[in-house]
Amino acid sequence: MQRIARTPASVASPLARAALSALLSALCSAAPADPAAQSPAVQFDGQCVEGLAEGRHLETNCALTWTDKDGKVYCFSNEAAKLTFLRNPQANLAKARDFMAASTVQSTEEAMQNFSSGDAESVVKGVIEANLKANGGLFALEDPLDGARLKLAFDGIDFTRTIDGYGFFPDVKFHDPADANKRWLVDFWVAPAGGILKVQETRIYKAPLQSEGKWLLMARDPIPWWWIPASEHPGHLAVKRGWEVMSAVEQGALRAQAQNNGIFRLKDDKTGKVLELEFVDTHQPIRQLDNGEYFACTDFRAAGTKDQIYDIDFWVVDRNGTMTVEKTRVHKVPELKDGQWVQVPRYDWKELGSSHVVP
Repeated sequence: MQRIARTPASVASPLARAALSALLSALCSAAPADPAAQSPAVQFDGQCVEGLAEGRHLETNCALTWTDKDGKVYCFSNEAAKLTFLRNPQANLAKARDFMAASTVQSTEEAMQNFSSGDAESVVKGVIEANLKANGGLFALEDPLDGARLKLAFDGIDFTRTIDGYGFFPDVKFHDPADANKRWLVDFWVAPAGGILKVQETRIYKAPLQSEGKWLLMARDPIPWWWIPASEHPGHLAVKRGWEVMSAVEQGALRAQAQNNGIFRLKDDKTGKVLELEFVDTHQPIRQLDNGEYFACTDFRAAGTKDQIYDIDFWVVDRNGTMTVEKTRVHKVPELKDGQWVQVPRYDWKELGSSHVVP
């Protein structure tokens, strides 16, 4: 299990959230919600979805609603709010989800203490089993990229990430029943709600990409398991977070591999040799140097090997809001010693100057 700690200090206090609610515009003014009148499909506990998209909380009585193609019900306080939302429902829904995730991070972190990643995996298995039963033994899923209705064979849960304050993210393996080499990785976002764990959303993490007659498993852009909003307070400048740096590094590496038949090519700055590598993982934590640059250590495996691991460092800078890799350098190289491959450093990261951890 990979655990990524989050600090809830930047989350608004209950008093601050109450102030936000009091400032809600006329688009989302309504009577308090009537829980008894809400169906299980009602989203956001009956809050005005357009208000959430604008960064505000407000309960409604759900007298005015909109239902999406999956049967999920979204509430509004009046026709003006609904009209504004439906001008771009996908974008507005994404904003609402991001704001809800940020504003509930503290309470979610506290509630998560009662559960484990194993509990989250049990919930996901239950959801998958119900889906398989309803769809003839295959898992039904719509690909939001092209709208394709997928029917996939279930292989098992790969592993689960835990992001404090946000929930658990089991990574689930599937394949095309007609071609076992055509594989998917699907992430399930599981978080506490009403005292129990529930699946909040499902997204495709990696999907098959055909290259020269072979199926490659490639990550989507953006990497979807970082479902954390870039800003917890819409309208205010937010410091870049570790996940954004990691996304810039990992997506760049994966795109380069996709363009080179699964191989990431990097010129060794010391020997001049072009290394042929395969991306493995990014180290935690991400650091920011005193000069403002972000610094990420990564592991790459020498192509065609199992235990020859290179440690590659990436320098990332914020260019007009876009995280961009500016420099790449080989930090550690694999050397065979006493029959085992070990990593030998070329320099100490402390030589780079003082730094601090990026949350």
